[in-house]
Amino acid sequence: MNNWNRLSRLIVTAQFLFFSLHTLILFAWSASCLADGRGSDRKTARYVFLFIGDGMGPAQIKLTDAVLDNGHTLKMRSFPVVGMATTHALERYVTDSGAAGTALATGKKTTVGTISMAANHLDTLVTIVEMAKAKGMKTGIVSSVGINDATPACFYAHSASRTNRYEIATQMASSGVDYFGGGYAEGNFPENRPKAPAFKGDIAERMQSANYLITRNRNELKKVKQGTRCWAYTGYDANGALEYALDRNQESVALDEFTREGIRLLDNPRGFLMMIEGGKIDWACHANDAAAAAHDVIAFDNAIAEALAFYHRHPLETLIVVTADHECGGLSLGNRANGYDTRISLLRRQKISQQRFAEKVSSWKKLGTLSFPMAMDSVRVYFGIGMKSADSQLTLTPTKYKTLEEAYTTSMKPESTDTFTPVVTEMLNLGAGIGWTSSVHTTLPVEVLAIGRNAGLFSGFYDNTDIAKKIIWIAGLEKHQQ
Repeated sequence: MNNWNRLSRLIVTAQFLFFSLHTLILFAWSASCLADGRGSDRKTARYVFLFIGDGMGPAQIKLTDAVLDNGHTLKMRSFPVVGMATTHALERYVTDSGAAGTALATGKKTTVGTISMAANHLDTLVTIVEMAKAKGMKTGIVSSVGINDATPACFYAHSASRTNRYEIATQMASSGVDYFGGGYAEGNFPENRPKAPAFKGDIAERMQSANYLITRNRNELKKVKQGTRCWAYTGYDANGALEYALDRNQESVALDEFTREGIRLLDNPRGFLMMIEGGKIDWACHANDAAAAAHDVIAFDNAIAEALAFYHRHPLETLIVVTADHECGGLSLGNRANGYDTRISLLRRQKISQQRFAEKVSSWKKLGTLSFPMAMDSVRVYFGIGMKSADSQLTLTPTKYKTLEEAYTTSMKPESTDTFTPVVTEMLNLGAGIGWTSSVHTTLPVEVLAIGRNAGLFSGFYDNTDIAKKIIWIAGLEKHQQ
């Protein structure tokens, strides 16, 4: 009898443990489902925003936080869901915007330099923009760099090489994308146009033939009626890109304006999908220009604010995702020279980008009459170096003065390149406690920030291809992947 009682107690205990474990598993599964939305009644997001800060790693975001540090915070920092994504290409760790853009646009890996095609350069990969169009949603693509640059191109074009600028630009007219905004099509520049028979006509004329309205300034863009297909651009540089935010002419349309007008033009009952790229962040990081990078992150965040305003009007139907295609420059907040000390606020002293300052140096070289003391007046005005200040990092020591003088003298020689501008920028960066390990991309993981419909799916650590896959599921685009 005693043995029977012991056996009974063991059976009861086992049953209790089984049902307890079963309950815990159900609880964990339910919590997970509530977090990512898959376990609840599936309601797809009607409005989807994908923001890509080109070259914007975690350090670039933190740098901008520190530069802002005056009571303002980045809107993207208010997002409740934070994840991390790897960025490597199919065949190597350090990616480019072609392979990374393809991953974000299609959910598939490809090789460096490829635009939404498989590694064999034969098979095209369907993009989330194309899927959204097939579903009946409106679509928009916005960028602060050329609209046929690698990242934006990955969402509407297919090419074996990102260097096929004209070929990529020709695909704008046939893409069916409802709104293009931001930079110009570099592929339409004379130097990028191929000879016959590859030449298929002027890009702007092709767009007009495809019933796109072209606007070139703020007033023209504001007059475009909702539902009209539009290609909107503004003043652009030699690469078809907008100015750096640090240099922006107030007459030029900013990234947030292109985003706001895009929302107005695309808004409709069937929804829309927009990709907005802060492309100049990457360019500033290639130049190791910390101040310019921070100001372009701010401009990018201003565009995010426009999407957030829309989200607050449609909280149950909207998804906003913010990420980067890769990190650029190997940026660190802290360097060997300063140890634990940083003075990141010194970057606020910089008034123009390194590129704009280099243009001034080039003009001085052509004139051939500007003395070094006169050049140093500009350094004080535009970078704060040499100004009377309580901060010793701005003081010009004899060693710093000699370094600048030697660089300037060398730069003014007819056969020499400009070494003066990089030395000036580096001097301010070092004083601020900023470090750079590279002038190209790195393989550091990037942040993924999300808010809105099923945003919980974006928490955790995953590959960049999963970002597109999650958007496909949340927007209900699976049927249109082929």
